[in-house]
Amino acid sequence: MSRWKKVIATSSTLTMLSVLSLGAFAEELTYSDHQPIGQMRTDFLKDVLFPAIEQESNGRLNINNHWNGELAIAYEALPTLTEGKTVDISTIVPEYTAKELPLSQIFKSFPVGPSGQDQVTFFRDVFESIPEFEQEFHANNLQPIFLSTGYPVGFFGTKPVDSINDIQGQKWRSASFWHLDFLREAGAEPLRTHWSPEIYDMLQDGRLDGIYVNIDSAYNLKLHEKAPYALISKNMWLGHLYVVAMNKTKYDELDQMDKDAIKRAASRAYRQQGQNMEEQFDAMVSKLRSEGTNIRFMTDEEVQQWAHMTHYQSIQRQWAEKQAEAGVTNAEDVIYKVTRVKRSF
Repeated sequence: MSRWKKVIATSSTLTMLSVLSLGAFAEELTYSDHQPIGQMRTDFLKDVLFPAIEQESNGRLNINNHWNGELAIAYEALPTLTEGKTVDISTIVPEYTAKELPLSQIFKSFPVGPSGQDQVTFFRDVFESIPEFEQEFHANNLQPIFLSTGYPVGFFGTKPVDSINDIQGQKWRSASFWHLDFLREAGAEPLRTHWSPEIYDMLQDGRLDGIYVNIDSAYNLKLHEKAPYALISKNMWLGHLYVVAMNKTKYDELDQMDKDAIKRAASRAYRQQGQNMEEQFDAMVSKLRSEGTNIRFMTDEEVQQWAHMTHYQSIQRQWAEKQAEAGVTNAEDVIYKVTRVKRSF
């Protein structure tokens, strides 16, 4: 064999051994999500975050995706991930796990907040500067690795909302206990009913005047067909945090270089997340309009008026007092810390 043939053969062998070695040591991590592909959040994870993790780890970490509750529905996500037998990574929704993650309920207690990249930065700053949030995840054997949220909320009514004051005396539904209190303080009659086809009948026959809900849920549930008048703003934030978390036992077992790879991948994704949220918001508004929704954007003055009408700070204090009675004695202090971070946006 000639010298050059030997060099080529040796190089090819080393390359093959390298590939085989990489495959042999690749860690397959099982991801579970309660929602399907085709939504802003799930598409972003699949198309941006997970490929970034695989790239930053040079193929050592591979994400095996399972969507639409295939492995665990929303309310089972936390205990399934805590146990870590069938799932390594999952999206955890604190609102569905108020007992296990009481402090993470605080985000939804603010009626308005930053949007786009400012919102991304806000959540990152909170988790980096207020250790109590990560600590309560650790108490459930969870390690947060990425933070995301959803579309803002809006008022979807059967009649035009020419002024935010128009909801006073009207019947409005919401699924969130915070939002029900906001509606009550603003002078509306809040209704919390189980979701059923009867909701559409209630909107049609006048038993219900509207629904206060995030705009993508309104679209997916076809609410705009019965409540075609929408009042929205990017700053009417949902505060509904979706935490991509990893089983902490599994996370702790990773080599430091793979932990660092996950952090770098999250940083890469965060840099794109704000723009993605803005683009998807505009696309959702276009979809709603194309299907006959009459959309009016709130002015900055109306957004602030809504925040004032809700008396949210009083609601927060009452909630913190109840938490203290239940043994969560630092709720009031954490609300103060979150408020302090929020004031910089």
